[in-house]
Amino acid sequence: MAENGASEKRASARPSDHREGVPCWVDAQLSDVEAGKRFYGELFGWTFEEESPAGNAQGAGDAGRSVRACLDGEPVAALVRKTDGRMPTVWSVYFHTPDAAALAGRIRAGGGQVVTPPHPVGDLGTAALAADPQGAVFGLWQPGRRTGFGRRHEPGAFAWAELYTRDTEAANAFYGDLFHDALFGPDASPDFGRAPVSDVFPAEMPPHFLVHFLVEDAEAALGAVTALGGRVRVPPFETSYGRAAVVSDGQGASFALLQR
Repeated sequence: MAENGASEKRASARPSDHREGVPCWVDAQLSDVEAGKRFYGELFGWTFEEESPAGNAQGAGDAGRSVRACLDGEPVAALVRKTDGRMPTVWSVYFHTPDAAALAGRIRAGGGQVVTPPHPVGDLGTAALAADPQGAVFGLWQPGRRTGFGRRHEPGAFAWAELYTRDTEAANAFYGDLFHDALFGPDASPDFGRAPVSDVFPAEMPPHFLVHFLVEDAEAALGAVTALGGRVRVPPFETSYGRAAVVSDGQGASFALLQR
């Protein structure tokens, strides 16, 4: 998670940000954070500030130092330096919760796993990592001094998280039990969908979350990805929430570009 003061107070003023199950943060686990800064700085116009290990939502003991990525001075993501080469190079999404310990208990009761139990991240909040019954990994964030995104739903910032899974009915049941109001309530604004893996990926692809960043021009952004050393994994395709393309950075962390 990234630290910011006034911007986080502005973000926290949006009631939907406090609904359990709303995506509130993303981070990338990378072997080379400096290369990540060059790639994402050029692609999205992000600037970066160093954080101490305590500023990492996955815990100081689990990863190295991180940098917070900012858009116009407000936090939008973090790049976390891996200390163990066996860790995946991946973007992770974190869901807001007012009580990470209680939510972890409901995850276990629903057939999921708690990969990293809830742990304090200084006075910023409490983080955890979990996996659903089909193995898709996601994060939990219980805010303390830090609430999450300073910006979202604009070019260069988080726009959507799609769960690609083998059984959408089972996924709807699991996440519906966890996050019913965010997904299905009268004022639902989840920023979170579910789709079969085979809609976009090879059938053997494991279930996973795909983080989407908004862009103004998908074709131009795809050109920038390749020019910066990344790859286009899935060419642009139409979805119910916009036109998306799956790409990866130069280290293999996959994410999506979304044009609305």
